[in-house]
Parts: sequence; C-alpha cells; structure tokens
Amino acid sequence: MTLFAPVRLAALAVALCSLPAFAAPPPDLDARVDAAMREHGVPGMAIAIVENGMPVLAKGYGVRKLGGLERVDADTIFPTGSTGKAITAAALAVLVDDGKLGWDDKVIDHMPWFRMYDPWVTSEMTVRDLLVHRSGLGLGAGDLTFVPSSSRSRADTVRALRHLKPATSFRSGYAYDNLLYAVAGQLIEEVSGQTWEVFTRERVLKPAGMVDSVTEQAARFANPNRAWPHARTSGVMRGMGPQAVLDERKTLGDNGAPAGGLSSSANDMAHWLQVQLGKGTWTNDAGAPVKVFSEAQSKQMWTPAVLTPTPTWPGKLASAAPKFSSYALGWNVRDYRGEKMLDHGGAVFGVQAYVAMIPDRNFGVAVLMNSEDTQAMRGVALEIIDHALGLPETDWVAAFDEFMDLRIEGGLKALDAAAKTKPASGGKPSLPIAQYAGRYSDAWYGPIGITNDKGGLRIDFTQTPGMAGRLEHVHHDTFRTVWDDATIEPAFVTFGLGAEGKVERITLKAASPIADFSYDYQDLLFTPRPDDVKQLPK
Repeated sequence: MTLFAPVRLAALAVALCSLPAFAAPPPDLDARVDAAMREHGVPGMAIAIVENGMPVLAKGYGVRKLGGLERVDADTIFPTGSTGKAITAAALAVLVDDGKLGWDDKVIDHMPWFRMYDPWVTSEMTVRDLLVHRSGLGLGAGDLTFVPSSSRSRADTVRALRHLKPATSFRSGYAYDNLLYAVAGQLIEEVSGQTWEVFTRERVLKPAGMVDSVTEQAARFANPNRAWPHARTSGVMRGMGPQAVLDERKTLGDNGAPAGGLSSSANDMAHWLQVQLGKGTWTNDAGAPVKVFSEAQSKQMWTPAVLTPTPTWPGKLASAAPKFSSYALGWNVRDYRGEKMLDHGGAVFGVQAYVAMIPDRNFGVAVLMNSEDTQAMRGVALEIIDHALGLPETDWVAAFDEFMDLRIEGGLKALDAAAKTKPASGGKPSLPIAQYAGRYSDAWYGPIGITNDKGGLRIDFTQTPGMAGRLEHVHHDTFRTVWDDATIEPAFVTFGLGAEGKVERITLKAASPIADFSYDYQDLLFTPRPDDVKQLPK
C-alpha cells in the first residue's frame, strides 16, 4: 500500500496546461516499489520526479518506523546524507552572487585563521578546492571528528585540520572527504555572519520552497512526520541479519552538518530538482519565477573540476557503468547509457538517499529510504531514469542484488582471511593493566581516556558521546575495542612502549577489513598528555 501526497497541486494543475507534455512515471511504478521494498525489508521510501521544470510525482511508500502505523507521505522528512553537499555548494553560490566571495578566492583571505598541515597548501586552498576532493587528504580523513557523533564545535573542528597529514600532494588526485565541507560551512559563517544552518535555511531552502527541510537535528526531531533509521547489524557483518530500528538520536555530530546534515522530504526534493534543472530559478505555486542563485553559478557548480575513478561493475550492472566520471561542486558528473548525468548518493546511519538529473532531458529523480538496502533504492531510481529516457525495461533491482551479493561474499572472505592471518590470542601484556590507563591525546582528534576498571581496561573517546567500551586483550600490547554501542566499528588498539617501559604512543586500525572509511582509525596517533600517564578516576 502506498500514500500519495499532492505536490502543492493547486497551482500545478494550471501550470501543467502551458507546458510541454510530460512522460508519466512508469505505469507499474507503485508495484515495482512495493515489490522491491517487500523483497528487501525496506520499511519506507519516498520518491520525487521532476520533468520539464515541474514535479510529476512526489509520493511516499511504506511506514516511517518498523512496527509502526504512521505512513510515509510526500512531506515525511528523511536525513539525506551527502546529497546535501550540493546544498552547501548552493549556499556558497548565493554568496558569490552577493559579491562576498569568489569560487577561486583563497580561503585564508576570508578566514585568516584557517590552516592546512602544509603552509603552502594553506596559502593556495580556494573555495572551489573545499568542494572537489582534491586537497591531498586521504579518503575520509578526519571523519572521526564527527562520526559517529561529536560534542565539538565546527570552528574547533576546522582548527583541528592543521594537524591532519596529507596522503598525496595538493590537487594531484581525487580522495573523497567530508571534513572540508565542514570548513565550507564555517566559511559561510565567517563571510555572512550567520551559521551554516541559518544561512542555508534563509537563503537556499526558503527561496527554493523547501518548507519541510531542516538543517538542525533539533528541528528534525521536532517534526513528528519523520522517518526513523533502520539497519541490519546483528549478522557477521553490517548488512546481514534482520532489519532493526536504530536509535535516531545516535547521529552524526552537528559540526559535520554541511557535509551531510540536511533532512528533507519528497515534496522538497522535487523543488530542489526544479531549482537545479532551472539553473538556479524555479516557478513557485503562484506561477512566479524565483531565483535562488544565478545561471552563472549553476554552470560553475555543474562544471567538472577533478577526474574520479571510473568504476567497473560486474554482471548485469556493466551496461550502467559510466565511461567517464568526474566531480564538480557537490555533484558527480558522468555518463549514463549515452546521456550526461549529475548525481550523488547519501548515507547516514540507517538512512540513504539518491539524487540524479539528466540535464539534456530536463529530468530529475530523488529517492529517500529509511534503511541501508542500497539495491532497492538505486535499482528503483535507474528504472525510473530508463523510463524517462525511453529505454527498454531492465530489472535493475535484481542487477544490484547480484552486485551486493558479490560485495557481501567478498566481505565475508576478507573477514575470514583476516581471522586466519591475525596473530593468535595470547602473549601477555608487557605491563600490568593499570599502567596502560591514563589520559592521551591526538593532535587532530583530541583527548581519550583509558581507565582501569576492576582489572580490565575501558576506553572513552571523550569528544564523541557514546563512543566508549571495554578493551579486550588480543596479544602482547594490542587490544580490541568492544564498544558499548555495537553499531560502532571495532578497532585494534596497540600501545607502544618507550625505552623506559612506559606507554609512549597508541595507534589504532579498524578491526574489520571492510569497515566504513569514515572510521579513519589509522590516522590517529595518541600520546600521553602532559599531566603524565596515570589512572583516571573511575
């Protein structure tokens, strides 16, 4: 069963009469969505489709929360993850239109206290560089400043950036990051005098008619018409086991919101697609054109800035794989079956989103989903796109199923190989347990505390609420985290001793070879804090 919520249809019916004919959504779309959701146990989904400048569908399917009766409709808000990077880019575009900054301005000229690890990169980093993943930072570097949560301010997070060592040279290649979008959010505040949350709401969302969308978690939780997160976390690896409701309050830190903290609805995503396809301008319910940003800035945001790896997809998905791939300002720019496509995915714990546009066809689609079953969301999206392009029907859900099955199979093999090659448990610790306890700090993450609790060790990432747990001995001076929150990726924690036999450093690495890249444990190097290594109070 599905629910249809009108796309503010009062003015829409009049507007439709004066526009070119629309290609209706696939006639069996409801059945296809329902089947995909049932097959994959997806609780809820919402879809927006825009063609020739107007919404042709904004619709909700399923329920907001597993076991609940409240249905998803076109105004139900979902966290949209990294699809919101384009919103942050648009907020910067508004400032460019205002004459307050330029895409190729140096960041340090507007934010004098901004620093990268390398002084030359600090002096050369532009506004555009913040958005296109070519800074030289490694994949996901610094994500632990706001993943899985954080109590830090955005400004404090930006200051930590100066301690993150680059993985490659500046502008030499592509490595996806989130942290520089947090910098972009802070830059908006420095230039406009308003926080990213306020500026984005007042200068992007409201003019775009995105009346349900919110930039703050408190506003999301205040809306009763919101989707809850779900995931499969009880199996051998994430993505296996029964679907379960997650704690919606366990969410990313607000300091990282410009990288993916927006929540939106199908109706609002339809408006967002109208703005994008209209090159910054859309037609409101009164039939009046509303400019959010200029056509010149639209061109800037859609222009590729860096080449990205072109994927090779197996089996039936091979025909959907792009032949070229690049990244612009908050958008992937690639080809899809002979057409230019702009798209972006988004994922926040237990919720996923996907937005795609075919500009030459004046067509766009957005799919929001309150689970992590990617194959259902992406498969449905491609079937909608194929219909708009007049292509033969393909069961893309089944094709993505094959792809995901291969990924899970590969993940299980990797876990099995890791289990066979890791050192056997044993080898006593070099020190009495109490002597590992103390206060430690990493230059960019900040402090952690390790305590001796009844003869066992506990670790607490003190700036990440809820990221605490036991340290289980593995061998010698290496321990494994057993987090109180089992959804957090476990890590191996290795204590390094100095010549005097005291703890000199702590390094970490993800315990799973298929861990989410945002758990960038490998970038951490903890050393004793100046107040010496001694046991913390219990």
